[in-house]
Amino acid sequence: MTSTTTPYLSSSDSDSDADATDGAAENHRHTDLSAAIFRSYTDIAGASSAPPDLAKIQSFLTSSRSGALSCLICLERIRPSDPTWSCTSLCFAVFHLVCIQGWARQASDLSAARAVSRAAVSPDHLAFWNCPKCRSNYPKSLIPKSYTCYCGKIENPPHDPWILPHSCGEICNRPLKRDCGHICLLLCHPGPCPACPKFVRTRCFCGRVEDVKRCGFKNFSCNGICSKLLDCGTHKCAEICHDGECPPCRARGVYKCQCGKVEEERDCCERNFRCVVACEKLLGCGKHLCERGCHSGHCGQCPLQEKRTCPCGKRVHEGMACDVAPPLCGATCDKKLQCGMHRCPERCHRGPCIETCRLVVTKSCKCGSLKKQNRFLVFKIWHVKESVRECAIVGAMLVSAAAVMGTARHVRRGVCAPCPVMVTISCLCGETHFEVPCGTEKDQKPPKCSKLCHIAPLCRHGPICKPHKCHYGACPPCRLVCDEEYQCGHKCKLRCHGPKPPPNPEYTLKPKKKKSSHQSEVTPGSPCPPCPELVWRPCVGHHITAERMMVCSDRAEFPCDNLCGNLLPCGNHYCTKTCHALRSSSLSGQYDRGKPCEECYLPCQKERHPACPHLCPLQCHSGECPPCKVLIKRSCHCGSMVHVFECIYYNSLPEKEQMTVRSCGGPCHRKLPYCTHLCPEKCHPSQCPSPEKCAKKIIVRCRCQTLKMEWLCQDVQAAYRNAGSDPQDASKFQFGVGLLPCNSDCRSKAKVADMELQLRKSKIAEKTEPVTENYVPKRRKRRKHVQEDKETSRLQKIIATLRRLLLLAIVVLSLVASAYYGYKGLLWLSDWMNEVE
Repeated sequence: MTSTTTPYLSSSDSDSDADATDGAAENHRHTDLSAAIFRSYTDIAGASSAPPDLAKIQSFLTSSRSGALSCLICLERIRPSDPTWSCTSLCFAVFHLVCIQGWARQASDLSAARAVSRAAVSPDHLAFWNCPKCRSNYPKSLIPKSYTCYCGKIENPPHDPWILPHSCGEICNRPLKRDCGHICLLLCHPGPCPACPKFVRTRCFCGRVEDVKRCGFKNFSCNGICSKLLDCGTHKCAEICHDGECPPCRARGVYKCQCGKVEEERDCCERNFRCVVACEKLLGCGKHLCERGCHSGHCGQCPLQEKRTCPCGKRVHEGMACDVAPPLCGATCDKKLQCGMHRCPERCHRGPCIETCRLVVTKSCKCGSLKKQNRFLVFKIWHVKESVRECAIVGAMLVSAAAVMGTARHVRRGVCAPCPVMVTISCLCGETHFEVPCGTEKDQKPPKCSKLCHIAPLCRHGPICKPHKCHYGACPPCRLVCDEEYQCGHKCKLRCHGPKPPPNPEYTLKPKKKKSSHQSEVTPGSPCPPCPELVWRPCVGHHITAERMMVCSDRAEFPCDNLCGNLLPCGNHYCTKTCHALRSSSLSGQYDRGKPCEECYLPCQKERHPACPHLCPLQCHSGECPPCKVLIKRSCHCGSMVHVFECIYYNSLPEKEQMTVRSCGGPCHRKLPYCTHLCPEKCHPSQCPSPEKCAKKIIVRCRCQTLKMEWLCQDVQAAYRNAGSDPQDASKFQFGVGLLPCNSDCRSKAKVADMELQLRKSKIAEKTEPVTENYVPKRRKRRKHVQEDKETSRLQKIIATLRRLLLLAIVVLSLVASAYYGYKGLLWLSDWMNEVE
């Protein structure tokens, strides 16, 4: 505190005491109800670091407290005493309890009727209803039956004008989202509970940095290198600290295959691969080579060291060496030939059986009048699969003996004879069947079987799917509702389009070409289409009353016509831009999504504490204003000097100390009311004490001022009062004159004084003779003064006109320059806006 004094008091610079008292009176204001609701939350989180979730709850509280809530079903105002129900899924809108009960019953009955008409399922299983605003689904069992407070603890909460309507007035105690283990500390409130504000000690995703974070945002990234050991066990993760599993190792290197014969440059995550070269390593016997493909580990024992059999497999030999061929048993081979119908007629032999079946079969024509003996021929293709030589049957047909023994040009030309083989057409279970000639089975109708199909459905409705009868081809498609849940939480309402069992080729006929009467909704086995449900989607600014009905799968964002309304960083004003996407940041790194809110350039308008009439010199800011350092002037009580104080120092003092500080410490310079003397006390506030008891001495005179005496001032005042006059009416120079009575001496002195006065007047008259020389009349003197004044006034007029002309030229030039540069600025601004667009 610095205090200086000045010898005078300036009324323009000094601040009155009345202004200070008025500023202090403005500090008493009505406290907001929301402060009590947020008290237990802000005690932990701090008022300056409260998340934006509280602003959304604040809007709910303001609407509820002001009576602006209205039911979206009946469009009537919700009174504080009306029973209500609030949505707990997404929008947290409030409705009348009677209105939402009627809405829920009607919607659930309608959905149950639709479910019964489309599938044989109990109506209670598929009955549901949705919120009128956000369209969130609720089962029929959750139709509200009673009126509860927002937190659900008290049923039928009483109406209390001192607490929030439809609230119990107690702590919410609902578990917070993300299952952090803490509970909501706000009072019973509408809307969602905010994120957990408690501080916990947690580690980043990679585990290297430990920090204290809010429990609701405890997962964070340290923005450093992850450095976790990857699955390969050699390299470390080079990504920035991230959530979840590390990506596969992509370090390039030269790696060997499992057998070690081939080297290739691959990614580290693909280093374990197999080549196409056969193994060909020696087996445990040391005599044979491994016939397996590329593999790791030991090749194993030689398969010929176990029990050995003859080539046809009818006789078993034990204890034979792997390089000794087993003897032939001499019996018939009896292995199936490649035709799959006949067996090898030769004796036990080594090597493959004959490639061509040479058995003669009898073939008849369609009418059965002609018969012909032909041989059965089978074609085979040999190929290598994983270094193993295998064969596969490509086709089979009946040919003549000449075609088998000769070449293709010896085959008889023309149309082949009809196939004499009878084909059996049966259902899948084999109970119902009939025979048709070969080649005509595709034109036959499949048999109808009364047995139930034993093929299990592959779709998700397998346990509840209605069984169907045995059939010939593929199983019929499932006719139940798909009911597959999307990621958004809705369920697919189309007919089941899950996978179905493929038809068995042996029990499938070629369908006749017919145009389908109706196009199926979806292809069986295909994924669910995008979610077609209509939901209320908020705008990019998440305003409450600016929601649109949109398809759930449509993720397009839209701005509304409202102002942004988000709290600016200053914490005092709100964004006045139109609705826009906010700039947000994630824990793994910052990213921009939209444009930020505007910056506040307004001056600070907060009331300073302690109250003072000066404004804060800073721009609009959060938190408390800095102490007021403005110098204010206060005069002392007697008005003899002026004190200069810092505003924060003077206004923080109590009233008694302010009076003490303002005292100059010297004698009081105020005049007493009943006499001409000053106050004998030191500088003090309020009126001077006992002004009628002044003890100073005064010379009292008679009327002619010949006699004089010394009296005390209080005696003089008493003499005036006794004489019936007021002491205040006496002037300073006449104070005490006339209180003494005149005597004879006073009269003689008066006569002498009159004679001397007459002598003086005669002497003055003799001296004042008229002087005629150098006499100038008064009119000439006046003319000279007027001429001199005219000359000076002309010069002043010329100077004034020059100044006016110069000022006019400056104004004209400034207007021309501002118009020119303003036009240039508008052109530049329009070009810039075109480039931005």
